[in-house]
Amino acid sequence: MKISVKKEGLKRLNYLIGHLKGVKKMLEEDRYCIDIIQQNLGVISALNKVNERILRNHFDTCVNQAIKFGSRKEREKKLSELMDIFKRSKT
Repeated sequence: MKISVKKEGLKRLNYLIGHLKGVKKMLEEDRYCIDIIQQNLGVISALNKVNERILRNHFDTCVNQAIKFGSRKEREKKLSELMDIFKRSKT
């Protein structure tokens, strides 16, 4: 993984940890349901952005290397992994 992607991912995840703690506190304080849901949606959106960046990095590094230098088996494995992630992201 590229160092810049790792740093950015860790920074975003640390922010999300704080955000989740805030949502937990909202639940503990019996805050308005819609407000809690809106905050949850913000967390989900931010986590999706982290996943998108990591996936882009995966394409740029691992998949690219498999396409350029890997065996047919390695390329098929990378494509299979991508399909599995795609399927899981739709649930």
